[in-house]
Order: sequence, then C-alpha cells, then structure tokens
Amino acid sequence: MSEILNLAKAAKEASFKLVNLKTSVKNSVLNAVADELISKKEWIKSQNEIDLKNGKDSSLSTALLDRLRLTDARIETMAKGLNDVASLSDPVGEILSGFKHPNGMQISKIRTPLGVIGMIYESRPNVSIDVAALALKSSNAVILRGSASALNSNIALVEIFNDIATKHEVPSGAISLVRDTRRESVSQMIRLNGLIDIIIPRGGKNLKEFITQNATIPVIETGAGVCHIFVDESADISQAVAIIKNAKTQRPSVCNAVECVILHKNIVDKIMPLLIAELSNVELKLEREIWQNYEGFENVRLADESDFGTEFLELILAVKSVSDLNEAINFINAHSSGHSDAILSKDYKNIENFLNAVGSAVVYANASTRFSDGGEFGFGGEIGISTQKLHARGPMGLKELTTYKYIVRGSGQVR
Repeated sequence: MSEILNLAKAAKEASFKLVNLKTSVKNSVLNAVADELISKKEWIKSQNEIDLKNGKDSSLSTALLDRLRLTDARIETMAKGLNDVASLSDPVGEILSGFKHPNGMQISKIRTPLGVIGMIYESRPNVSIDVAALALKSSNAVILRGSASALNSNIALVEIFNDIATKHEVPSGAISLVRDTRRESVSQMIRLNGLIDIIIPRGGKNLKEFITQNATIPVIETGAGVCHIFVDESADISQAVAIIKNAKTQRPSVCNAVECVILHKNIVDKIMPLLIAELSNVELKLEREIWQNYEGFENVRLADESDFGTEFLELILAVKSVSDLNEAINFINAHSSGHSDAILSKDYKNIENFLNAVGSAVVYANASTRFSDGGEFGFGGEIGISTQKLHARGPMGLKELTTYKYIVRGSGQVR
C-alpha cells in the first residue's frame, strides 16, 4: 500500500474524531508548538540550511531561495501566528442560523469542518505550520505535500507539531507530511475520492494547472499574484511613490507584491523621475510611450507585451500609462490574476468606481497590496489566498476551512 493511501486513510479516521476535540485542547497544542518552535529554533535553521544548500546546488532562483529561507524573524512570526490562531474563536459548532418548524422541530445551521484537506505547496516551509495550525483549530485533518526543495525543513516542522499534538492526545493521522516528492505522489493524492475532501494547491502556475486539470477531488485554487497599482491623476505623488516602493521591494518574492504599475498619462512626468530614483534597485520595464523619454536611465528597460500579466516575483516592475480610469480598470481586469489590485487617488468617485468594477479578491484604495495576508486580516495566518468566487475568496482563515450542515431536533415528528 502506498504512502499516500496510508496517510489518507489515517487522516480520514482522524477527521471523525477531530470534530469532538475540545477547543481548550486545540489551543493548548497551538501555544505549546509556538513555544517549541522558539526553543528549537537553531535545529530548525540547521535543517533549513540543508535545503538552502541543496537549492543553491540545483540553481534555484533568488526568489525561490528567499521563499525557502527560515530566519529567526520568520520562525518567530510562525510562533506568533500559532498564538494568534489559538486566541481566535473556534468556528466549529457555531450556529449560523436556526428556526422552529411549524411541527415543533428545531432546525439549526451550524459550522462543521471540511474533513480531510490535501495541501500541495511549493518552497515556503512556513506554510507547513500555518496550515497545520488552521487545520487543527478548525478540526480538519490535513495531509501536507511540500516540494522536494523544502523537504528537510518540512520534516522538522511537522515532527515538532506532531510531537506536541501526540502529548495532548490529538488523533493520530490528523497532521501528516508526504515525504515522497515525486510528481506521481501528487497524481495519486488528487484522485483519492472518498478519503480526501478537498485539494488546495499553493505554488506556481504549472503546479496549479496540473492539479486543476487532473484532480477528481474539488479544488480551491490559490491564485498567482499578478497585482496592479493604478496611480490616478489626483493621487498624492509622494504617497504613491512610497506605496509602490513598499509593494514592490518590501518582499518581492511573495504573491501580494505589485508586478505592474499603471499611471494616468497626465502624471507620468511628475512621478517617473521619482520612481526611477526611489526604485533604483528595481528593473523598470516601461511601455514604449514612457520608455522613449526615460531610456537613458540604468534601471529602465523597454517592456515586451508579455511583461504585462507576468508574475515576476523579483525586483522587476512593469509600467504603463492610460488615458482614464475606465482604461485602467479594463486593463487590470484583462491582465490581473484576480488576487489584489489598488488605486491611489483623491477622487472619491473614481475610488468607488475602481473598488466596485475591478474583479479581484482584494481591492485597495490608497494602500499597499502587501496587506493581502491572513495575519494582517486578523485570521492568525492563512492557508492561501483564493482567487475563486465559490466557497472561499481572498485570504483563507478558519471560517473558510469549514462548511455547514443542518441539525434537526425533533420529538417524534413524521411526515
């Protein structure tokens, strides 16, 4: 029997028991794991160093190496995320609505776990802790399948989590890690109908396309981050430069970093010299109409059409101009991945039109796209950022990992 099948059977069995796991137990596990991450920080980093060395030897990109790296600060952030999730209300059993039937039956609609989550993700080992925490708090079993590049880091993190969970009598199989990193393990995992209830892919375009095209289990897509910022004619220019700088350079390898800036044609010459100076470490790929006036600068390049709609995940930024708000909205809706897009403007009417018309999961007015994050939204973490329109959208926290069922209490009624 394969590793995946064994893990899925154990997870399914655990899922039936997790529904009745007390909130106090779940919170104790999460807080204890947070403490253990801090106390074993050096060991975690030593295992991560193995992955980083292997990644460098296999020529992983700078962006992927950054996603892979676990620093003191990132481990401390994981620990804080665990404490945050522990402090949140338990969604399981929450009564969403209820009514009394004319015959006297009491009918309630309550939150209940999804069951068994299959999480398939690439590079970032912190995802292992984030997902395990959210899954446990929402009483879901989870099967984690990370990438080969993060295998040693993931093993260390999941072992720490499970060591604590076992001491608190969390059902065996509730949190498991697939150690087989061959493509075949993904192929098998996404077809285990009846054992895994939902698949959530989090990674590159090729991984997501393979899963959505081949899975026989429902999939919640967490989309690529082709994020845009539109600078309107009325925008505060200095504020706009600061927001764009933050959105591009604070951490360029993540999905909520901006990849394309759209400028109203009337402010191009006001803002471009400032962007060129402030983003001196960023390769600016400018459309021809802008490039012809700024081609002499060291960090300026002529953009190709393919640069618009590309998730660079590094210090590269596409820039174009538009004649008005409607052109900006149409461009974003045509090129965005539906993740996060922003308008920088002082015009109330334009802001409201943008927020209503742009079809992305998260839309901003006068703020950086870097806030699209479960922690920033008060979820304690996230399992991913969904760009779909069914079931879950945007950062997915505890409530997005639940469904609902109806509980009917009677006293002998028949129909």
